[in-house]
Amino acid sequence: MPHADHEFIDNIRAASRQMVRELGFMQNTLAATEYPPSAVHAILEIGARKSMSAAQLAEFLGLEKSSVSRMARKLVEAGELQERPSDQDGRIKWLELTPRGRRTLTAIQAFGRKQVAGALAQLSGEQRHLVAEGLSAYSQALYGHRSGEAIVAAGPVRVVEGYQPGVIGRMVQMHAVFYARSEGFGSFFESKVAAGLAEFMPRLEHECNGLWIAMQGERMVGSVAIDGEDLSEGRAHLRWFIVDDGVRGGGVGKRLLEAALRFCDARGFTSVQLWTFRGLDAARRLYEANGFRLVEEWSGSQWGKEVVEQRFER
Repeated sequence: MPHADHEFIDNIRAASRQMVRELGFMQNTLAATEYPPSAVHAILEIGARKSMSAAQLAEFLGLEKSSVSRMARKLVEAGELQERPSDQDGRIKWLELTPRGRRTLTAIQAFGRKQVAGALAQLSGEQRHLVAEGLSAYSQALYGHRSGEAIVAAGPVRVVEGYQPGVIGRMVQMHAVFYARSEGFGSFFESKVAAGLAEFMPRLEHECNGLWIAMQGERMVGSVAIDGEDLSEGRAHLRWFIVDDGVRGGGVGKRLLEAALRFCDARGFTSVQLWTFRGLDAARRLYEANGFRLVEEWSGSQWGKEVVEQRFER
C-alpha cells in the first residue's frame, strides 16, 4: 500500500491491540479458565472438530509442533483431553475432549458469548452487521497473507432465489469440505450429497420447492433449499443449509433460513423438518431461534461414518 495509507494502517493496528487487551489475551490465563490463550484455543478447535492430531492442531494454530505437543500433554494430564490411536496409522494419536474437557469448552463458550454480546449491545443493528462482515473479511485476509493463498475481496452478500450456474458443484464442495473437517466424512458422503442435489434440481420448477443462494460478488457463499415433495403431503424438508467459513457469523445463515421459512409459510406447509448431526451448536441455536425443536436423535452410519443424527421440526 502507498505511504499515504500509514495512518489508516496504524489505526487498524491500534484497534487490534485494544481488542487483544479487552479480550484478555495479555493475561496469563484466558476466558475465566486456569489455562493460557493457546490452550483455550486448542480446546475450542478440538471441540469444534471432534478430534485432531497434534500436527493438525499445530498447523491450525500456527504454532511449533513441539510447543503443541507439550501443551497437549499438559491438557491430557489435567484431564481435559484424551488420546486415541488412529485406526489407519498407529503412529498417529487423535486428541479428543474428555467429559471434563467438554464442560470446560461449554464454560469457555459461555464466557466468550457474554463478552461479545455485551459489546454488541452497545451497537446499532447496522453496526453489528458491519462488525461481523468486517472482522470476517479481515481475519480471512490475515490468513491469506500468512498462508500465501489468494483471498477473494469481500463485498456485500446478497441472497438470490433459484438456480444459478455452477450451484450444484459449489454446494457439493462446501458440504464436502465442512463435513470432512467437522465429522470426518469422505467420498461416500460427498457422492450422496451430489446425487441428492442432482435429483432435486430438475424439480425446482414445481411451486412447492425452493432454493436460495447467498452470493458475494460472483462467488456462492451459502445455500438452503426447501423440498416440498420428499416427505408426506403438507410437510416441508429443509435441506442443504450451509454457509461458507468466510462469512459465517455475519448473519448470512439467518437471512437464508428466514427466506426459506417465509416461503414455507406462504405455501401453507403444516411443518418444516430438517436432519442434522449432534455437535453443530451454532446451527442448532439458529434453528431454535426460528422455532425449531429437537424431536428425535439416533446413532447411524448412512453417511459413511457413525454419527448421532438429529431431527428438528418447526
